[in-house]
Amino acid sequence: MALASTLACNAALNGLDGTGSTNRMTHTSLHTATTSTTGASEATGGGYARQATSWNAAASATKTNSTALTFSTTGATPNTHVGTWDASTAGNFGIGAALGASVTAASVTVASGAISLSAS
Repeated sequence: MALASTLACNAALNGLDGTGSTNRMTHTSLHTATTSTTGASEATGGGYARQATSWNAAASATKTNSTALTFSTTGATPNTHVGTWDASTAGNFGIGAALGASVTAASVTVASGAISLSAS
C-alpha cells in the first residue's frame, strides 16, 4: 500500500488538469520503518543521502524508477521502506511504500524498475 501525503494527493489532482506544482518525486529516500504520510523514519548515518531519481511514464496506474539507485547506510539497521521528496534535503514528502523485503547492508542498490508506486 502506498502512503501518499496530502501534498502528493493535491499534486496528483493538479496534474489531471495541469494546474499547480506537480513534481513531488525528484529524490528517493530509504526508511527504517513506515514513512506514514509524512516521511517519518528516514535513514541516517553511514554517508546516507537521498538519491536523485528519474521515473518511467506511468502505466496501468503504476510508476516505476527508470534508473538504479545506490544508497550508503550504516549497515546496522534494516531499511524497510522508500519515500519520495521534492528536494535532496528537507523539502516536502510525496509518497512512500514498503520494500519487498527489508535490507541491512552498508550499500543498498535498488534496481531500475524495482520501486513501484501505485495510484490505487
